[in-house]
Formats: sequence, structure tokens, C-alpha cells
Amino acid sequence: MPVYGYCRISTLQQNIERQVRNIAAAYPAAHIVREVYTGTACRGRQELDKLLHVVQPGDTIVFDSVSRMSRSAEEGCALYEALYNRGVTLCFLKEPHINTDTYKQALQRQVSSSPETGSAATDCFVSGIMDALNRYTADLAKEQIRLAFAQAQKEVDDLHQRTREGILTARLNGKQIGQTPGRKLTIKKSAPCKEQIKKYSRDFDGTLTDADCIKLIGIARNTYYKYKRELREELTRNMES
Repeated sequence: MPVYGYCRISTLQQNIERQVRNIAAAYPAAHIVREVYTGTACRGRQELDKLLHVVQPGDTIVFDSVSRMSRSAEEGCALYEALYNRGVTLCFLKEPHINTDTYKQALQRQVSSSPETGSAATDCFVSGIMDALNRYTADLAKEQIRLAFAQAQKEVDDLHQRTREGILTARLNGKQIGQTPGRKLTIKKSAPCKEQIKKYSRDFDGTLTDADCIKLIGIARNTYYKYKRELREELTRNMES
């Protein structure tokens, strides 16, 4: 049966390869699915959604940790239960105690609740005790799963809180957080690209069309027109001053 390794990072600054290495070391044949995603992104977890539509009963999905599976404890528990009921095996490298195989074993250890002692009263009493023990076993297994997802959510919430507190402290101390208002961000590659646009574009000092400039400079169409617009704005400001 296919084995999938799902790896997710929340920002472009993070490195996804650590998750990939961990999963590949434990499951060398796993097909790795990569996703760059933030919990507040409107587009959702596209790669995970695709994977959930592809997996079949008997397939396995491996996560580096439960935090890679969901953005909240409630969502994680619901998704876990849905995949378990579909017959999909879930493995969490950092929380193996809540793997679906472990959960299944806990449920299979339940004892028979149909004793036959020859006494109706005794059978009823023992059956009630066994039912209670079985419910306790099932509830305990589910609680372990809920706690794992809750802990993952708490760690994320704590990180966000520490970040907010750090930003507030820095602002109270007079430090500038983020880009100064009114100041444009200068990308290192923009300067040489703009120089080439001024040199080659017929709208400035050159003779080439926009299409030819884009091919010559080797930049994306949207980026080219963005730089060209900024050049015109700079020229207008210089003329006015």
C-alpha cells in the first residue's frame, strides 16, 4: 500500500527539508508531499486536501509531528477520527503513542462484555463492569489523541503570544518594527534590472519593445512592468523637484 509523507512549513523563511529527512529516514519509500502554508491563508492546505482525496483504505500518511496535520486541536481530532474510520493509517514520528495502529490495538484489547456464569444477576453485573472498562479504554485512547493535538496548538499559541509581546516591548522601547511608513522596500536585483530597462526600453533610452526587453533581461512580465512603473514615478518626482 502507498506511503505518503506530508511536510508543511508556515513561512517561506522556514526550512522544510528537516521534516523531509525525518520522514525519509523512517519510511524510505514514502512519497513526499510538500506544502508551504500558514494557518490564516485563505487558499487553505491545497496539497493536504489533494492528498486526502487520493488516499485509500490501507494507505499510510506520515507526519513529522501532529502540529503538521492541523491548525487546531479540534480540527486535528476530527481529521484523525475521519481518516481512521476510512482505514487510513496515520503515523506521527514525534508522537508515536497516538499512531492509528496504537489506537487500534487499544480498542482491540477490550474484553468481551457477554459473560456466562449461569446467574442472570451476576452476568448483568459483570457485563456492566466490562462495558464500563471498555468505554474507559476507548475514552482513554481518544484522550491521548486529544491531548497531543491540544499540546501542539498550545505551543503554536504560546509562540504567537511571545512574538506579540516581543513586538510590543520593542515598540515601547522606541524600536522600529517592520518597514518605515512611506519607505519603499528595495530589492537587490531591482537596481540592475531597472538600469537595463532604462538602457534598452524604447520608452526610455533604448529601442526595444517591452516583449524584447523582458526576454533580454530575463525577468517575469509582472516584475518588468512593476519596475517600469517605478522608473516613471522616479522620473516624475525628479522633474517636479
